[in-house]
Amino acid sequence: MSTLVIVGSQWGDEGKGKITDYIAQESDVVVRSQGGNNAGHTITFGGEKFALRSIPSGIFNPHIKNVMANGMVINPKQMLEELRGLEARGIKDYQLFVSNRAHIVLPYHEMLDGAYEQFKGDKKIGTTKRGIGPCYTDKASRIGIRMADLIDPELFKVALKDALTIKNMELKMLGLDTLDFDTIYNEYVEYGRQIKPFVCDTGELLEKEIEKGSKVLFEGAQGVMLCIDHGTYPYVTSSSPTAASVPLNAGIAPRYINNVLGICKAYTTRVGEGPFPTEIEGELANYIRERGHEYGTVTKRPRRVGWLDAVALNYARRVSGINYLSLMLFDVLSGLDEVKICYAYKLNGKEVTTVPATLAELEKCEPLYVTLPGWKEDITNVTSFDELPENAKNYIRKVEELTHSEVAIFSVGPDRLQTIRLKEIF
Repeated sequence: MSTLVIVGSQWGDEGKGKITDYIAQESDVVVRSQGGNNAGHTITFGGEKFALRSIPSGIFNPHIKNVMANGMVINPKQMLEELRGLEARGIKDYQLFVSNRAHIVLPYHEMLDGAYEQFKGDKKIGTTKRGIGPCYTDKASRIGIRMADLIDPELFKVALKDALTIKNMELKMLGLDTLDFDTIYNEYVEYGRQIKPFVCDTGELLEKEIEKGSKVLFEGAQGVMLCIDHGTYPYVTSSSPTAASVPLNAGIAPRYINNVLGICKAYTTRVGEGPFPTEIEGELANYIRERGHEYGTVTKRPRRVGWLDAVALNYARRVSGINYLSLMLFDVLSGLDEVKICYAYKLNGKEVTTVPATLAELEKCEPLYVTLPGWKEDITNVTSFDELPENAKNYIRKVEELTHSEVAIFSVGPDRLQTIRLKEIF
């Protein structure tokens, strides 16, 4: 049995898409198990850049089975647009399987998402306003519509009528226009017809693949610090991006998960609101942001930038069972006189080494840093650990020491070839 879960170990945008694409080349199955089109992956190979939103990263290889599992919330319109965009660029030969138990995002979810954010004012979460949270809310409220409903015109008719009865009341209460049943039904029943050939019980498919010895890669969306249970609540996403959530969200047994790779940048970023203990401002932040092209894949929003936070990484390691780390965008730190890593927080005069549960406490945390000498050399062409400047080697060693994790991969550029593997883990 060979399975590997890739998780973002920070606030998302760590470079999971690149590593997923890199490891997917030796995989038989690639699975996306949670989230929706609020999570973008940028993949670069052959001199071309692809931005994926909800389609799994193995879509570029015709031999890979790509699974959109039951824990996802899928926007049918966006999914089909994404597939057409890939096909327009020559990606036409692929295998895609969509869970019949995945919930679907409908127009009222997006409308409500934007309204909720507006009403929160200064306390807004900073969502992408793509309807992900309201869709998960309907799932928990047992009024959601699933893919199995969408592909059956009669089931969809009943489910949509029931949902719109409630949702139009919500929209009216919020001062928004109500939605017409026939308009939505006629549009989305056609989407269901187009998606139907991809739909199946993906949990059954995955169990068969794992049992026969296939290499199954579970790709992450967002990051552990955005987990609905373990993240910096309420500034989190609406699902759990941890490895612990994968069995539930993919319809398989926990015993099938045996390796977890945590993806982290050589520094830290986050998008949206919420406490960010190691955040950097000013000229240094702009230097890192521009070198790292730190703008959202989907939203193009500038990301907030900070030094590497080993407290958050250790927390992510614990709640997600991370075995190894992949250190991304390592080359971005080149050219700095010194680099810092946060090893603990100072809270109410005491040193703490875990992430507090409340925002009030986290906002009070002052980062405690270890400072290391930087390196001026260009490392974008190195092909091994030994080729790195000594100060860059020391940085990796210090990351391993502070996170109690082994760095299995480091990346020095966006291309597949700029990925250096230090240990075989899959």
